[in-house]
Amino acid sequence: MRYYSTNNRSKYVSLHDAVVNGLAEDRGLYMPEKINRLPEEFFKNIDKMSFQEISFEVAKAFFSDDVDEKSLKDIVYDTLSFDCPVKKVCDDIWTLELFHGPTLAFKDVGARFMARLLEYFIRQEAHQIVNVLVATSGDTGSAVANGFLGVDGIHVYVLYPKGKVSKIQECQFTTLGRNITAIEIDGVFDDCQSLVKSAFMDGDLNKHMKLTSANSINVARFLPQAFYYFNAYARMKANGLAENLVMCVPSGNFGNITAGLFAREMGLPIRRFIAANNANNIFYNYLKTGVYEPKPSVQTIANAMDVGDPSNFARIYDLYNGSHDKISSIISGATYTDDEIKAAVKQCYKDNGYILDPHGACGYQALKDNLKKGETGVFCETAHPAKFKDTIENIINTEIEIPQRLSNFMKGKKQTVELSNKFDDFKTFLLGQ
Repeated sequence: MRYYSTNNRSKYVSLHDAVVNGLAEDRGLYMPEKINRLPEEFFKNIDKMSFQEISFEVAKAFFSDDVDEKSLKDIVYDTLSFDCPVKKVCDDIWTLELFHGPTLAFKDVGARFMARLLEYFIRQEAHQIVNVLVATSGDTGSAVANGFLGVDGIHVYVLYPKGKVSKIQECQFTTLGRNITAIEIDGVFDDCQSLVKSAFMDGDLNKHMKLTSANSINVARFLPQAFYYFNAYARMKANGLAENLVMCVPSGNFGNITAGLFAREMGLPIRRFIAANNANNIFYNYLKTGVYEPKPSVQTIANAMDVGDPSNFARIYDLYNGSHDKISSIISGATYTDDEIKAAVKQCYKDNGYILDPHGACGYQALKDNLKKGETGVFCETAHPAKFKDTIENIINTEIEIPQRLSNFMKGKKQTVELSNKFDDFKTFLLGQ
């Protein structure tokens, strides 16, 4: 499979180059030259297949031309050492719990898959050390850091905005050491993302070290998230509820929902999608007006969605050839303030006994507000509520038990490098590595 840049459809690279380089030379995001549709027989039997079996078939549609079947199966099965169950919350609303991986966040699958795929390419060729740059507004950093921890030939630099991620999220990537370096940026997430993109375009840095990204701008990070949507459909089909299925996705950088849209293009019968935003409502406004206007992000309690210029909008735009009519016919939007998020968490717990995290609360409320008669809705619950312990406990007045996996991280010593949001400072630091 070849890949092209969203800024240049005429120039193609291999999967190896798309993964190892992360971002195209022209700052575009890589897209596969085609999206293979899966056979009808697959969908007829999908409810009888395991998460791993489903995901392997999906992975073959993207990666089998470039990775031998045995290695690809090993990568998929190693990545999915846990399940993502679908649970009923109320009436016609269900949740797909994506937080059962090592860091209790949905990004574990994409991060681990990319780590294994990159390791595969490093073994195949005599690569120099590959340096992974990742910007995080919360869960990406922990998922990537833990997915790549101890992988030979790879060093990870996690950039995060100072004081704008939860303490539990922060300790998941600042206490690891080894081949993980946490960089605390005096700014917001968009500054971190800009630093990463600028590093890829800098000639001096690229001569000095091999750089790639593990944000959802990397095809190996976002494509595996399509597994989730096939699994959701399979589990809902097993419950006899696959007709008129609506997927609602809490959205920040839009990698997760983009993977869902790819799944739909592969033949997955999802009726439509809802992109649930917090107060960073850039995509919501685009759906309403047809005009995409990035703006500085604002801090919210759903911090992993605090993104003012979602990178993966470029992929959505490319996927539908820039047609606002087509995009808005498949995706609707919703946006919620902190107060509305808190109200959703409180009401859901009171009515259903289900504890939401702030991001899942956006998805839940979007379905409550937008689900139509005859539809069944599934929202992605993207992180365990304990990762936002203080916030959620203050809302529901109930103590949340911290899972052992999270409490283990909290015992470690914080190790960070503090930098400004100026690219020259970041460049100087990397040149010294």
